[in-house]
Amino acid sequence: MVSQQFTITDELGIHARPATILVNVANKFEADVKLVYNQKTVNLKSILGVMSLGIAFGSEFDIKADGSDEQEALNELEKTLLNEKLAKISVRK
Repeated sequence: MVSQQFTITDELGIHARPATILVNVANKFEADVKLVYNQKTVNLKSILGVMSLGIAFGSEFDIKADGSDEQEALNELEKTLLNEKLAKISVRK
């Protein structure tokens, strides 16, 4: 299992558009990908799960991946978060 902590930099937080982008990226991989926020864990391959968290500007969250392509999944999600200016890396793990 690999994980990385991020901080939301988008003033609107994780709303429908960024949630859709993240879910689409996560679904490209075989790995089990989870988003952890406020002690709640959801499947990052589920738009409803991601939206249900209501992650706001300045919030910290973790992405965890477990499976055969876990590192590739985490790397691609990290790249997407940074390129879309949605989040920054909080703590390099």
